[in-house]
Amino acid sequence: MDELAIKIEHVSKQYRLGAIGGGSLRGDLQSWWARVRGKEDPNSKVGTRTDIKIGERFLALDDINLEVKKGEALGIIGHNGAGKSTLLKLLCRVTAPTTGMIGINGRIASMLEVGTGFHPELTGRENIYMNGAILGMTRKEIDAKMEDIIEFSEVRQFIDTPVKRYSSGMYVKLAFSVAAHLDSEIMIMDEVLAVGDMAFQKKCLDKMREAANKEGRTVLYVSHNMNTIRQLCDRCIVLDHGKVIYDGDVDAAIAKYLGEHQETAFPVAYDLSQNKRNHHFGKQIFVKSFRFLEAEAARFMIGQTINIEISLDSKIEVDDARIVMRIKDKGNYVRYASSLSNCFSISRSEGQKIRLRLDTTQLIEDEYCFSFEVISTDSIGNYHSYDNPMATIFVFMYECDDSDINWAKQYWGNIRLPDMSAVTIR
Repeated sequence: MDELAIKIEHVSKQYRLGAIGGGSLRGDLQSWWARVRGKEDPNSKVGTRTDIKIGERFLALDDINLEVKKGEALGIIGHNGAGKSTLLKLLCRVTAPTTGMIGINGRIASMLEVGTGFHPELTGRENIYMNGAILGMTRKEIDAKMEDIIEFSEVRQFIDTPVKRYSSGMYVKLAFSVAAHLDSEIMIMDEVLAVGDMAFQKKCLDKMREAANKEGRTVLYVSHNMNTIRQLCDRCIVLDHGKVIYDGDVDAAIAKYLGEHQETAFPVAYDLSQNKRNHHFGKQIFVKSFRFLEAEAARFMIGQTINIEISLDSKIEVDDARIVMRIKDKGNYVRYASSLSNCFSISRSEGQKIRLRLDTTQLIEDEYCFSFEVISTDSIGNYHSYDNPMATIFVFMYECDDSDINWAKQYWGNIRLPDMSAVTIR
């Protein structure tokens, strides 16, 4: 363990769905009595799912084994709900594992979400002292770091103001500055830097690189931004439904996450039925399958119309459903987005078919992660997201027989100029 910062052995985390207390004995009794009579829970929030079976088990993490060396920068990626934040919470001792053992060699400074570890009534300066004391530092040691923390955080003007008056960006700046400068051997960062501005994000990445490369600190970084994962990390793991499905090279991990590892890289049809994926639990509207029509593979020429047929299973009726489509590049940036201009109805049935048409004129030649989200908005403005499946597609440029010119790629489109004409000047 001398060379290791973290050692995780056969760790699992299990939750009982729907078995969360109402906050008071009276609320719990009201909820229990409503369930006994088959009525709606009077303490449930508007828009929450009501089809969860109380007491069913859910494995957020399933038999995780992982070793992280001292001074290593480890990236953690995976889809929403894969178990990334749960893993970090276990490492920070926010919650305990159901089974398994976690060994930590050193003090941990973490930033799991905006405002974690801050008391809203205390000023920024007082919160710095509190966080340092939690890490076991003396007041003299904290005083030695204080000026560097304030300077890095860019909130000097408000450092003696209660943090409850801070904006989310100010929260992040001060929280990261505290985590980066106080004496800790391990830094754990969930994806909270997205709140800060671009200049501060770059400064944070530089600081984390410096912490790992020069100071020998261990960094664990969770992000959906593949570019920052490439810039910071020298190793990466991919989580999928609570399991580590890849551990190794960063580029290979990103390729695994984006689907490049599939033997059939661009399949035409996707079977998403309940026995094919286990994260369908509790969905009221479920995309059972979808396929690209009139195509032998999900490869399309720029300008070609993509026709997609979706099959839906629904437990409810929705009159104002929409579909929002997004196309992301390899860096997980949205390059193209669109939504249906008109609403459609979804009936309580299985196998309802919907066809979509997508224009690729504005895309450049590249591989993309294609996703579409089934949504609706109720009468009081609540937004409901039901399902959001993904696929991999490839868009290519047509071949020009009379020229070897490779047209330049642009971020938001690919424009071919008219032929040039020559004019002789005497």
